Amino acid sequence: MPELPEVETVRRGLQPVLEGARLVKVEARRPDLRFPFPERFSERLTGKTVTALGRRAKYLTMYVDDGPVLICHLGMSGSFRVETGDANEMPGVFHHERSKSAAHDHVVFDVASPEGRSSRVIFNDPRRFGFMLFSEGAPDTHPMLAGLGVEPTGNALDGPLLASLLEGRRSPLKAALLDQRLIAGLGNIYVSEALWRAGLSPLREAGTIAVSGKKAKGQSERLAEAIRSVIADAIAAGGSSLRDYVQADGSLGYFQHSFAAYDREGEPCAKAGCGGHIERIVQSGRSTFYCRTCQR
Repeated sequence: MPELPEVETVRRGLQPVLEGARLVKVEARRPDLRFPFPERFSERLTGKTVTALGRRAKYLTMYVDDGPVLICHLGMSGSFRVETGDANEMPGVFHHERSKSAAHDHVVFDVASPEGRSSRVIFNDPRRFGFMLFSEGAPDTHPMLAGLGVEPTGNALDGPLLASLLEGRRSPLKAALLDQRLIAGLGNIYVSEALWRAGLSPLREAGTIAVSGKKAKGQSERLAEAIRSVIADAIAAGGSSLRDYVQADGSLGYFQHSFAAYDREGEPCAKAGCGGHIERIVQSGRSTFYCRTCQR
């Protein structure tokens, strides 16, 4: 499933095409994806102007004038592609099988820019685990988004806030970081990477970095910085492109070439002077990659 950096990359790829554009025609080619489409789905969007394209955790949000907010989740295999009338201006083609079959093109947005340029935005989802739903009010009040924690981007997530979120928690640190009620959109890959950067074991009790004292304070600050930086680096690189993920313009992300821990089982730890090796363990059914030598 695409993680937050991948979803943010998709948002940035769609933003120049959708923001300010008019939805000339909206076509849902089947009655449902993971969930049924909202009633009058096409009718309520057609003719509207897209005022903003946002993201909350791993959800895309599309705001239209005088209408509902569209909440979209990519699921396991969902993707968007952008087509224009001029082949020379096409932002790219997908490199993976899922984007080559029109049978999986489930939602089509025909859009017109303020300058009159026509484009087509297509949602393709072979496994149909993605979804599109309406929020009649603020998206954060929708059941899918209500209760999500702080975003792991920007400066809001700092050491003191992270310590307050983890205080008293006896679950493993990695499990706590994956709790979407605490930190929204932080997924398995980037938790492993952030813990490696911070030099903290995924197995330690989460609350140990939230106790009083200089050492714990330094650990929480180091981890908060590692989370923010690994997400920022992944967004800048265009995401991880694991499995069948591609960007909105059809190109692949390349952050996977910078993985220091994830999927590097048996390889030497890249931390200077460490001398250890990356191990793989399973926590709550998910693979965790870490170095027991430098991550304590």
